[in-house]
Amino acid sequence: MKKIIALLTLTLLISTNLFAQQEVEMADKMREDGKIWVVVAVIAVVLAGIIGYLVLLDRKISKIEKGL
Repeated sequence: MKKIIALLTLTLLISTNLFAQQEVEMADKMREDGKIWVVVAVIAVVLAGIIGYLVLLDRKISKIEKGL
């Protein structure tokens, strides 16, 4: 079983390296047009929202724990 998992992991790592060698035309085009900053901004807003939600959820859970 360990040999199968090791072989599968090795195969996935090799294929990942092969895909990394290919050029990413979409990213280059977006970088040229300046649209990459829109993508970065959207990702930042989504991450900020998730972090804010987790902080709010932690505060609520802390209040419930203190009440018990």
